[in-house]
Amino acid sequence: MERLPGGRRPRLVSSLGLGRRSWEVTLDEERGRLAWRDPRPPRRAGENCFVPISEIIAVEETEFNKKQRNIGRWQKMAKLHAFTVHYVKKARNHRWRCSAATFWCVDEHLCNQWTQALKELLEMQKSRPKQLLVYINPFGGKRQGKRIYEQKVAPLFSLASISTDVVVTEHANHAKDNLFEVNIYKYDGVVCVGGDGMFSEVMHGLIGRMQKDSGIDQNNPKASLVQCNIRIGIIPAGSTDCICYSTVGISDPVTSALHIIVGDCQPLDVSSVHHNNTFLKYSVSLLGYGFYGDILKDSEKKRWMGPMRYDYSGFKTFLSHHYYEGTIAYQPAKHRHGSPRDKVSCRTGCYICKQSEKQLAEQNKEHGLKKEEGEEEWKVIKGKFLAINAVNMSCACPRSPKGLSPAAHLADGSADLILVRKCSRFDFLRYLVRHTNQDDQFDFPFVDVYRVKCFQFTSKLSEDNESNVMDVGKKRFGQFCRDHPACCCNIVNSTWNCDGETLDSSAIEVRVHCQLMKLFARGIEEDCKDEAAHSQSSIEQLL
Repeated sequence: MERLPGGRRPRLVSSLGLGRRSWEVTLDEERGRLAWRDPRPPRRAGENCFVPISEIIAVEETEFNKKQRNIGRWQKMAKLHAFTVHYVKKARNHRWRCSAATFWCVDEHLCNQWTQALKELLEMQKSRPKQLLVYINPFGGKRQGKRIYEQKVAPLFSLASISTDVVVTEHANHAKDNLFEVNIYKYDGVVCVGGDGMFSEVMHGLIGRMQKDSGIDQNNPKASLVQCNIRIGIIPAGSTDCICYSTVGISDPVTSALHIIVGDCQPLDVSSVHHNNTFLKYSVSLLGYGFYGDILKDSEKKRWMGPMRYDYSGFKTFLSHHYYEGTIAYQPAKHRHGSPRDKVSCRTGCYICKQSEKQLAEQNKEHGLKKEEGEEEWKVIKGKFLAINAVNMSCACPRSPKGLSPAAHLADGSADLILVRKCSRFDFLRYLVRHTNQDDQFDFPFVDVYRVKCFQFTSKLSEDNESNVMDVGKKRFGQFCRDHPACCCNIVNSTWNCDGETLDSSAIEVRVHCQLMKLFARGIEEDCKDEAAHSQSSIEQLL
């Protein structure tokens, strides 16, 4: 045991066996990592390797493999003592895997010293969950949720000494209803195994339970909702896993399970949707009217087709080329940093999200939320639209790696409102193709995008307060935008696509709640195959 310069906390340095060689192994608490290097001369030295303590999954005593003992000078020794470190190995495309390194030595006391020191450091990782409530949707996607959890996720939770209470859902809203009954405060998090629909169900249950316990009326669109501090973990096993892909970078059950184990935490904005002072839904990804709403409505009739139904319905909706007339009133997110077209993507430790959170907190403390909303200027636009989309995140997926709004942020307290006005079928196709490549998808004269904190929409044919936004706009918001003249064509109403669920109301009010909930995630890392991953790969090649 030696001390760092300046009397800082101690570090443990020993010569331990790894594979068929002896390595200098260092447990550096100051830097928060376990490192090892080849002590041989530079001309023969291997790469320096390290694993962050925060990414060690478990440490356990191990019986050394006798086959590996019969090498070199070690073959004459009677007994070797060993311990195994299970850690996160980062691969390409944000994929994580569980890897292991077994260190050995002839001194039992030294081996125990290392095991105890590592376990104590793991105990100090307070963000790690110890007890989880797990909901499994056995019907979603390809009906593989139960198998995925039992074969890929449960063994990892067991290795990390995480206890779980598992509920296999039997019907729609089973998880949501159950969350209003169980003692959720004894859990460190809730895990949902399924697609975006399963996540939405768990999210509604958790947020709803928090508001109920705090006496908050969800039907009040102006209410300040209580933040949900119980994290949600997503194990992707559905037809669409957009939320998982946009917050982790990949839809992979093992990667998501490891993010849960190491206790990652990613705040997430949530939008509330109301109609006539009645709460309808929460949304964290896509709230779409027109094109995406029509796709969802048509695909719901063809669930027997499986995931292929989205392609079929998408092609059919594109050929129909329906457009819809309505009025949109929105409040710009002036106090937020960044803009939808600045090409600054939201990544791990996002500066914009952190700054927006601080600025929002200061303004709420100084002015009060209601006063701030009343002082903000509203803007009103009316016209014919092929699609009206509001996104709280990029909505990226394997088919659209950049998503609907590449610069949208997970936790900046705003949404990107995308308006696609009536255009030719060919121009609309050009816009859709932009989702799959690196070109600026907003660089069209018929596409507008705004960063907003709340908005209202009313269809021209809406029976509920049809002229509400129009009247309010004239009295309160000033003149309508003259760039989008009204149209008198008789167009039918569309359906809202709210995170993959239909909403039939064509007159809604939407408000973004900054960092209302938290996920077991860390956002998309800038370069997942970093130095640690490179070092870990190098050492495995040597073994």
